[in-house]
Amino acid sequence: MFSNIGLPEILIILLIVLILFGAKRIPEVAGSLGKGINEFKRNMSEAQRAITEPARDETRSIGAEREVPRPVETAAEEEARQPKRLLS
Repeated sequence: MFSNIGLPEILIILLIVLILFGAKRIPEVAGSLGKGINEFKRNMSEAQRAITEPARDETRSIGAEREVPRPVETAAEEEARQPKRLLS
């Protein structure tokens, strides 16, 4: 998208910013722009975390519900597994 922006275009943009805000306000505007970008990034990461955490918890609860119970052994199967006593 911005692959065709070169040095002349950047200089024109800087000249327009200088004309609009003046030399004294440029550091102030740049600082507030940086703070705004930082706050935007922080809010985006919080929103992403708010979306992914419930989804992660949901998959954990689904995984817990999926556990297949072991089959119940009948008394006959249990007796068959135990060694037989010769002298009872």
